[in-house]
Amino acid sequence: MSGTEGDRAPYAERIVRNPQICGGEPVLKGTRITLRTVLASLAQGDSVEDILEDFPSLKPEDVRAAIAFAAASAEEDLPLPAIPQIR
Repeated sequence: MSGTEGDRAPYAERIVRNPQICGGEPVLKGTRITLRTVLASLAQGDSVEDILEDFPSLKPEDVRAAIAFAAASAEEDLPLPAIPQIR
């Protein structure tokens, strides 16, 4: 995937978890904006521009990090397809 550095996930620098911030929910670094909030906005059809307008402390890279995190999480949770048996 482009934008990765070695084995580091593209979102690793932008998404943090701290039990002292928002109850330990993942947030975008330097904010109290949860990953869940950004992903819910995208799911409701908000554009990146809408999100940046609603949350001026975010950068476009933050929204891309949220999407990359969700994609990586979904990839881990997807079941492997069944392999057809050859007889």
